[in-house]
Amino acid sequence: MKAVEIKPNIFWVGAVDWNSRDFHGYSIKKGTTYNAYLIRDEKTVLFDTVRSGFKNDLLHHIHQVVDPAKIDYIVLNHVELDHSGSLPEMIDLIKPEKIICSPMGHKALLEHFHRPDWPYMVAKTGDSIALGKRTIKFVETRMLHWPDSMFSYIPEDKLLISSDAFGQHWATSERFDDEVDPHELMAHAAKYYANILLLFSPIVQKLLAEIKANGPEIEMIAPDHGLIWRKNPTAIIEAYQRWANQEARDKAVIVYDTMWHSTEKMAKAVASGLQQEGINSVSLLHVRKNHRSDIMTEVLDAKAVILGSPTLNNNLMPAMADVLTYMKGLRPKNKIGAAFGSYGWSGEALKQLNKYLEDMEIPAAQDGVRIKNVPTHKTLKDCVELGRSVAQAMNKS
Repeated sequence: MKAVEIKPNIFWVGAVDWNSRDFHGYSIKKGTTYNAYLIRDEKTVLFDTVRSGFKNDLLHHIHQVVDPAKIDYIVLNHVELDHSGSLPEMIDLIKPEKIICSPMGHKALLEHFHRPDWPYMVAKTGDSIALGKRTIKFVETRMLHWPDSMFSYIPEDKLLISSDAFGQHWATSERFDDEVDPHELMAHAAKYYANILLLFSPIVQKLLAEIKANGPEIEMIAPDHGLIWRKNPTAIIEAYQRWANQEARDKAVIVYDTMWHSTEKMAKAVASGLQQEGINSVSLLHVRKNHRSDIMTEVLDAKAVILGSPTLNNNLMPAMADVLTYMKGLRPKNKIGAAFGSYGWSGEALKQLNKYLEDMEIPAAQDGVRIKNVPTHKTLKDCVELGRSVAQAMNKS
């Protein structure tokens, strides 16, 4: 790979991780990138580093632009180890005048690396630093998605270096949004939001409102993962507005597990009931055939989430419990719910599914359907009616 000039004398110098497939429980089927950026001015600045093990890629790209020893400042917009893992080695090599971070970033760096001797400069919202022809303005973005998160804005270039916001986990040789399929790009961005930022949607809403009211003019957004938004950065900002508001469309997602296909038959009957009432977009997602992060991506813009599980050892099926624990942590909103399941002799799963819906503050269209052993054509009518009830509630919302 090569360093890429994204603005005059501003370069992408990061690393492409073609082989990773998991990001702390999030399936990254096409790898990811660890984006780092370099500004060459009277003062030379490196923004973020890369994950441990990718230091040589970073150095290779920096060498194409400047001698690493000539870097004056390192800005750490985010301390998570995919951006700071190679920081100690880079500091030893570069010996920077300043390591610039947010107040919470300073605390996190001390807790991660235990190096109080580093030349820290703590930057709060509203602080700036002159580089020569350019200025960096700093904006703290706490809990987007870590307490230390920070944006760096270069007003002379109308460039926002946005840390983990507006990114995607996608390994590509291309660097810009207008060089790839826009539909695939937005699908990766949606998955990223659904699995990393959904929990923090109220904070995203507040940040977007501030950008709209008082924010700087943005011509390019350079995130820490994935493609750089240069053609139409407004598109990803508008998408974040929809996702942060958790706007839902007429779509239902049936998330289920099955043991001997009885619960699967029930899921199909529920889908039939939804379609009978005009809900044409219905997804049936078997939790052992679909990764939890892909399920959450489908949930992002769904108006209904319907849960189904057999009872195993007086509990939900383990894979179902896994997905629901993950989903509950991300706090999806503006949904309608329902539950169903088959059982052999005890049947606790339905009650537990309803409890998950209650904990997620997803109102249930009805109490749910429970069928003992193998459903019949007659008993499946209750599942059809469950689907119809959910659809009717969707149509009223």
